[in-house]
Amino acid sequence: MCKAVFDLPELQRQEEELSAMTGDPSFWKDQGHAKEINRKLSDISYKISTINDFHKRLASIKESLDFLKEEMDADIFADADSSLISLHKDFDAFEKEIFYAGKYDNCNAIVEFHPGAGGTEAHDWASMLLRMYERYAEKHGFKYKVVDILEGEEAGISSATLEISGKMAYGNLRGENGVHRLVRISPFDAGGSRHTSFASVSVMPEITDDNTVNINPSDLRIDTYHSSGAGGQNVNKTESAVRITHLPTGIVVSCQIERDQLANKEFCMEMLRSKLFQLEEKKRQEEMDKISGVKKDIS
Repeated sequence: MCKAVFDLPELQRQEEELSAMTGDPSFWKDQGHAKEINRKLSDISYKISTINDFHKRLASIKESLDFLKEEMDADIFADADSSLISLHKDFDAFEKEIFYAGKYDNCNAIVEFHPGAGGTEAHDWASMLLRMYERYAEKHGFKYKVVDILEGEEAGISSATLEISGKMAYGNLRGENGVHRLVRISPFDAGGSRHTSFASVSVMPEITDDNTVNINPSDLRIDTYHSSGAGGQNVNKTESAVRITHLPTGIVVSCQIERDQLANKEFCMEMLRSKLFQLEEKKRQEEMDKISGVKKDIS
């Protein structure tokens, strides 16, 4: 578990900082921002209270063990043993609660793969990552399907989108965001040179609630085309694949895995909601960081 979660002095510093923000006369001018600050403050206060309780219980157990070093007592030993088992159980539960505390942790996950620098080698690395996450899903009991894929010219993939569904799918995968690197002797290099390749993995919660992200239909351009994916001969005969462009942001999503155009369109809308949600969350976090920075400068 990362230090930031159980670092009591750091949590107390954050609590003090957020409490100071709530005392600002202009705090409630932005209702949404104020509610988010209060939610974070409540969450941090709960963590501090729980950690302090763990410390007190652990100190009590230590006192019992110190006493037992001097004089063996069966009843005190039994109480200490029972208390330690209970503390361990509660700590494990708290650890899991903290790890999966995200609002969208129980959502399905949408995972996108894009090769970076490295040419054919990078395309192959992206396809390897795709297979690795498919195997991960199988091993952990998640369901998965490739909803969109564009094959590379020589090998691998140019892009792919994977849906992973199941309990806490996004919670388990949200830490995978970032650029992944591969260093190996390339099978595509006749000279047997060592190559370094990069591929990005982007993980988003699958947002199915229309009320979470508002999308104006007039902001969308919807294109249909012949699918190149799985699904039999019928897929390639009809324009079942769908591509949606969100004109204000330039975000493009596509899906071609289903035989039915409507089903592909519905999943495209879910992906678009997820991407717009991610964009708004990024903006909100940047604004929070900016406000926190201003507070630190003032203090």
